[in-house]
Amino acid sequence: MLFYSQDRIVLFIDGANLYSAARGLGFDIDYRKLLDLFANKGRLIRAFYYTALLEEQEYSPLRPLVDWLDYNGYTVVTKPAKEFTDAQGRRRFKGNMEIELAIDMLELASSVDHIVLFSGDGDFRRLVEATQRRGVRVTVVSTIRSQPPMVAHELRRQADNFVDLVDLAPQIQRQHRDPNAPAREPRAPRPHDALPPTDPDAPGFAGRAPGFLNAER
Repeated sequence: MLFYSQDRIVLFIDGANLYSAARGLGFDIDYRKLLDLFANKGRLIRAFYYTALLEEQEYSPLRPLVDWLDYNGYTVVTKPAKEFTDAQGRRRFKGNMEIELAIDMLELASSVDHIVLFSGDGDFRRLVEATQRRGVRVTVVSTIRSQPPMVAHELRRQADNFVDLVDLAPQIQRQHRDPNAPAREPRAPRPHDALPPTDPDAPGFAGRAPGFLNAER
């Protein structure tokens, strides 16, 4: 990845797409490591995470992750997923976040140097092109090594840089605790644990990354 130390960087994460890509590669993402990785590449201004939630459910499996991200340096953008019945009479859910992501990216384009888009969705090709016309470099992170590949050819060609998620795995994957290790051994932070975010002694507490939202234009 080509970054400059003075780059103003913003991350745009298509949550469902990134989850599917990581799952296809067989690893879980440690979102604290992901944030730290790009905070060290330049001046990380914001990290957006987009996902749809099933609001009518008493408990959503995504809620612990969303809460953790919201307290640990990410700007989380959500909306209710829509339920519908397909032709076979099965319940389906739809929660497309393309419009929200596109609006935020175009609004910030004049204030940043480098955007990192975590998605392989080919519908974003025109968005990437429009952002590049505003003088912003765009790196797309997805994968061609899953079966089937997660990134659309047209999006990969349009990006200034393409980074395969599998190449980032050693730096951002979540380490699972060895069940045979001593109980006192601290384990890696896990967003899914939904630990109390205000408790600095909790293993998942990170606080907001220094310098966030304070980078001057």
